[in-house]
Amino acid sequence: MGRALAGALLAAGREVTVWNRTPGKADDLVARGAREVSTVAEAVGAGGLTVACLLDDASVREALAPVMPKLAGGTLVNLTSGSARQARELAAWAGEHGVRLLAGGIMGVPPMVGTPAAFILYSGPRDVFDGVVPALEPLARPHYVGEDPGFAALYDMAALSGMYGIGAGAAHALAMVHAEGGDVETFSSEVLQPWLEAMLPVQVALANVSGSVPAEFNAAMQATGLENMVAASGEAGVPAELDGHLRAQLWRMRRAAGIVTG
Repeated sequence: MGRALAGALLAAGREVTVWNRTPGKADDLVARGAREVSTVAEAVGAGGLTVACLLDDASVREALAPVMPKLAGGTLVNLTSGSARQARELAAWAGEHGVRLLAGGIMGVPPMVGTPAAFILYSGPRDVFDGVVPALEPLARPHYVGEDPGFAALYDMAALSGMYGIGAGAAHALAMVHAEGGDVETFSSEVLQPWLEAMLPVQVALANVSGSVPAEFNAAMQATGLENMVAASGEAGVPAELDGHLRAQLWRMRRAAGIVTG
């Protein structure tokens, strides 16, 4: 991901200095005009905006701890994945060193960086975001989500949980078709994908924190449908862990319909 970010900046004509924990991995960036340095101190000392994208929160702290004095008075944009708590603690830690933090969550995979398909969530002081957003725009469409430095990570992880939830449902569906001898490839491309794309807005509308179900969706009818799906999964011999999401939805619909309480 870091290579993709640096590449997008180079493509936009920016001057880019890069440091990687593993030497030699930036050769392609250097060939495109980046300056590679051997230490974090050199990278930070190059001036301009400092952007971090490492493995996790611990690696960010490990890499930056020795050079925080060099960053004093400046801005750090952290695009490393992590939790909301970690982002808030990192912002506080940076603040203790006189560094202002803008936290980010990249909504995209490396090939999407620098294209209209990706966007990046940012949170932290609004004036910091406004000041650096022109430099960040080549990476992906910037989307500011609030002053709380944890919100970018929160929204990132929440969106990813939704994505992986869809993945679990898709795996369940394919397992059912495969178990019964159906044409998995045809089902996947001609039935499942277009169906999921069409129904995504409906599922988002149904997924609310109150647990209620809009009247037009008829919770009792939804519960009956889910009972049929759970039964069909059992008949197909789909592993129990795959139908867990169906059973959770069934419980929710039964509760909304007044069929069960608690």
